[in-house]
Amino acid sequence: MRIAPLLAAAVLVAPLAACADDSSGSASGPINIGSVSTLSGPVTFPEASQAARAVFDDVNANGGINGRKIAYTAADDKGDPASAALAARDVIQNKKAVALAGGASLVDCQVNGPLYKRNKITDVRGIGVDPGCFTSPNISPVNTGPFFGSTVTLYYASEKLKLNKICAFFSIIGSTANAYREGVDRWSKITGKKLLVNDLSLSASTTDFTPYVLRARSAGCEAVLFNGVEPMSIGWVKAAQAQKINNIKWLFLASTYTVEASKALGPAGKNVVALSEFEPYTDEQSAANKDWRATMTKHKVPLTAFAQGGYLAAQHLVTVLRSIKGDITREKVTKAMEDLKPLPSDMTGMPFAFGTGDAHASNLAAKFVKPDAKGGWSVLTPEWVKLPNA
Repeated sequence: MRIAPLLAAAVLVAPLAACADDSSGSASGPINIGSVSTLSGPVTFPEASQAARAVFDDVNANGGINGRKIAYTAADDKGDPASAALAARDVIQNKKAVALAGGASLVDCQVNGPLYKRNKITDVRGIGVDPGCFTSPNISPVNTGPFFGSTVTLYYASEKLKLNKICAFFSIIGSTANAYREGVDRWSKITGKKLLVNDLSLSASTTDFTPYVLRARSAGCEAVLFNGVEPMSIGWVKAAQAQKINNIKWLFLASTYTVEASKALGPAGKNVVALSEFEPYTDEQSAANKDWRATMTKHKVPLTAFAQGGYLAAQHLVTVLRSIKGDITREKVTKAMEDLKPLPSDMTGMPFAFGTGDAHASNLAAKFVKPDAKGGWSVLTPEWVKLPNA
């Protein structure tokens, strides 16, 4: 995968993006909404913008916003920083979007955060991936994200599972090392505890996990947090199984919470715990997911956590649009976001917020799941696990 060089290059492209020309959205005709997502390339997130479009299509079918239809543009950044900069400028300047919603990208936040600030446009991010998604005054993700997710997962292990010897191994992509360090530091400040091992030496190209699981065993780790994406997490557990390591709990982030991962892990997944940023999507009986599930099924959007993020982002933006009196312009949407009172949802443990802060991370809660014998996932925490004073 090319994730690491892509994110590293994003840092270099960001200043160029910030110099883009400012333009405001149209105040008549359709309400132009956009998003920038990674829709092609080795790692993609198509369900987020597909889910957002499904929400907007249903709004349009029911009369739109005060009679105005939503015109939604889902731009593809191809996971490439230069393409991300061009895609964002097209959405803002040519499509004249009044707001962004439902995006999910490897590089967009890092590259285009300065551009969004310069153009005074807000982005209700479906899935925040890179650190820039959580450090911009103009971007507010609906998901927990990998960095705050690391904090919540460590908190769950130490305070809910009452484990003392906790270790972490991080795969570092681009400039994410500091964000993961900060995630661990947040946990230490909350709990007063320290990790037994905190290894940030892995990369996206790491494929041999045997040295790391052996180090975890040698150190006496009772639980290990690993932030690898789905195939890496599967490789991690398989390496532990080959070494007959059966007494360590493996803690994974939301990227491992997939039906495919549970099936691939099989019996080896008995010690696996994964984070769910939203109401667990594999729980078919969940009342919180009822409308989301029905909307996705109607529009033939795959039922994934990415689709949950896109759905929620679009729903929150629609709520904001409906609150605006008169013409809906970029300036009015941005002002409404700055004045927004937190919007609760049964699909998340905490309300969505925007406001006037320099950074936004309102979803500081999670539920935890484990693989079951049927190739699915069982919910371990019916109640949300929330960071104290979040």
